[in-house]
Amino acid sequence: MTGPEGPDNLTSMESATDTIKRIFGGSSSPLGAQIADESSRYRALQKVTFPKPERTRMIAVANQKGGVGKTTTAVNVSSALAQYGARVLLIDMDPQGNASTALGARHASGEPSVYDVLEGRMSIADVKQTCPDFELLDVVPASIDLSGAELEVADMADRNVLLKRAVDEFLESSEHHYDYVIIDCPPSLGLLVINAMCAVTEMLIPIQAEYYALEGLGQLINTIGLVQEHFNPALLVSTMLVTMFDKRTLLSREVHEEVKKHYPTIVLDTTIPRTVKISEAPSFNQSVIAYDPRGMGAISYCEAALEIARRSPTVLQAIDARRNEN
Repeated sequence: MTGPEGPDNLTSMESATDTIKRIFGGSSSPLGAQIADESSRYRALQKVTFPKPERTRMIAVANQKGGVGKTTTAVNVSSALAQYGARVLLIDMDPQGNASTALGARHASGEPSVYDVLEGRMSIADVKQTCPDFELLDVVPASIDLSGAELEVADMADRNVLLKRAVDEFLESSEHHYDYVIIDCPPSLGLLVINAMCAVTEMLIPIQAEYYALEGLGQLINTIGLVQEHFNPALLVSTMLVTMFDKRTLLSREVHEEVKKHYPTIVLDTTIPRTVKISEAPSFNQSVIAYDPRGMGAISYCEAALEIARRSPTVLQAIDARRNEN
């Protein structure tokens, strides 16, 4: 049958989601359910407008524990925000330079980098590069040279605010307004992280969906408290994001619920799954947003970025309240 009601015509008019439901409908195939879920969530994101904050949001992504998805989160939240229309400056403060790699920024030893900014030889405007995949995303790269910066600036009286001064000067003189400044911190609690905490007003903490990942959280919160008390009273832990989440396991769900119970107002509803594509993307000098835009990893990071964007009024109000208290 090939008329208007024929199956050939019907199939050609179906959406991808409808086709998947027709193929897998009535079956218990987890693959079919996952593909249908990905397709519908991707389509929903294409219809959404990401709101822009009324002023620049300054966010450091930090967790002294390695392997929790910190750099992955900084890179992909930045990419997602830029993809949906925000102008973003990502500053790589990790000497490993993994964020620089993932965003296609040159960062070999000797290349202009954040090291030169901290040492006062160059400005952020001198060293920033535009991400090849997103024209609204600028990157201040880090190289291995940065590993010596902590010792070299340790005796300086203003060693804690070197980055803050450079960022403030750049934002004041830039011809473009930046909606977000996002700083990827090294997995430590040293001088580089203190510089990042002094330069921003918000902390985004990625937490791996495993119990031992919660153990170091108290230490990080304590360090943030010390920075608030002595250097940056406006600093706020605005966001926590559960990463490496496996919805099939009871453990992942319990960790998410536990963190939600302790920090109900700042833990995002979105969780980031373990996916091969998220791990693969940096080896192609890309974020997963650019590398696999329709995959579950990219979709989840875009949904997390949307939550972050929608929370802007509440977060900025909380920052103002902290400033007024002090």
